[in-house]
Amino acid sequence: MSEMAVPRRRRRRADADRSAAAVLQAAQRLLAAEPHASIEDIATAAGVSRQTVYAHFANRDALVSAVIDAITAETVAEMDAVPLDQGTAAEALLRLLNASWGSFQRYTRLLSTATATPEEDHSRHHAVNDRLHQVLTRGQQAGEFTRDLSAPWLATAVISLGHAAAEAVTTDRMTFAEATGALAQSMLRLCGVEPSRIPELVDRAVG
Repeated sequence: MSEMAVPRRRRRRADADRSAAAVLQAAQRLLAAEPHASIEDIATAAGVSRQTVYAHFANRDALVSAVIDAITAETVAEMDAVPLDQGTAAEALLRLLNASWGSFQRYTRLLSTATATPEEDHSRHHAVNDRLHQVLTRGQQAGEFTRDLSAPWLATAVISLGHAAAEAVTTDRMTFAEATGALAQSMLRLCGVEPSRIPELVDRAVG
């Protein structure tokens, strides 16, 4: 390979990466507002052709899956910005709730219509589960949370509660504010927080 060919290949790769990123960003923005947007709509929003979109993503499902992965990464980054070692474990748990629930609020329409395989769902929840496990373990060691149930099981149950709250919002059975408050109270009760503390904790965390 000539010395000239290497820089050309690198430029083509960099151009392709920028193109794929533009498509993904446009899809994330557009699908958040209109989850049924077509490939043509996304291509127009990204300023590229349909063929360019398909060059990066085999089909619409693959693009939507990539968008959900990007949203998951965004959520995890917001959770990582939360100080998990400050205040009580219950307060830290509620801060995690606000961080993760914020993403759901931004992408409610998309997340309520997107589907995933069990493997994809497990992979996306892995990082969230790790952070929950850290806070739950801290709470158990401090005597704040019940030790009758293991931290991994509590993390699984908290995630399931989150799914139930999200479904209540997307099916219009609860407002976002109602679901947020109910989820916060349910999590704390599940973890065995002293009932008399729960109203004040929830009011401070979610208003």
